[in-house]
Amino acid sequence: MKKRPVDIVVISDVHLGTYGCHAKELLKYLKSIKPKEVILNGDIVDIWQFSKRYWPKSHMKVIKLLLEWVAKGIPVHYITGNHDELLRKFSGNSMGSLNIVNKMVIPLEDKKAWIFHGDVFDVTMQHSKWVAKLGAKGYDFLILLNRAINFISKKMGKGPISMSKKIKNGVKSAVKFINDFEQIAADIAIENGYDYVICGHIHQPEIRNIKTDKGEVVYLNSGDWIENLTALEYHNGHWKLYSYLEDQLTIDHKEEETYVLEKAELFQSLLEEFRISGMTQQSK
Repeated sequence: MKKRPVDIVVISDVHLGTYGCHAKELLKYLKSIKPKEVILNGDIVDIWQFSKRYWPKSHMKVIKLLLEWVAKGIPVHYITGNHDELLRKFSGNSMGSLNIVNKMVIPLEDKKAWIFHGDVFDVTMQHSKWVAKLGAKGYDFLILLNRAINFISKKMGKGPISMSKKIKNGVKSAVKFINDFEQIAADIAIENGYDYVICGHIHQPEIRNIKTDKGEVVYLNSGDWIENLTALEYHNGHWKLYSYLEDQLTIDHKEEETYVLEKAELFQSLLEEFRISGMTQQSK
């Protein structure tokens, strides 16, 4: 399948290491594009729920492909989220073309985009992190239960349903949280003169203009790879919201078998990358 050129791709909330992660679908998507720049906007690896007992090959293949892009010199920016907050201590560090940051501002022609994960606006993250972690486990269980129900539904000739989406859309407080999240992000972006504000965190893919009495900004959210299977793409001066579930060409494409690095090999290659990167910086 011919790779589709993309100037910038933004992916968030993959949650590698959890049962709800659609790593196989994500891998198909990543193999279908040829990005010039990659932004991983938080919660890529779910360190909160990471377990040695559950790390499928498909999850490792996603990591391997990202490392291949780094090895080719494609800029990959890893913006930390709440589920991978342990990486925040490494903010500002680089390994080849991979760099870890907590937020970033990038120029896009004559405009500026402010990019961050978004958990800073989450009250439970600020005051009751244990509640957020408990909710994450409950969400993962709900996704597993949803898959079982959809399996039975398919056998009965009925279409799939999303229990978590129905719960989110049906609970007023959840809807209010999403609306508040988007408005707060837009307000701060307008005050700082940004043209775009790009978030993740709430698993709600979106592109829309938000106007206030102080100005206007384009709010974007890359969604997730648990339910929505979405990403943001910037190409030829325009943003678009990619949906894997609507991309029949990629869905139907058969994935080629690739060699997967085992954990020891992956660790060794990372050490080698750090060594090469360190030697390069010393020689400058």
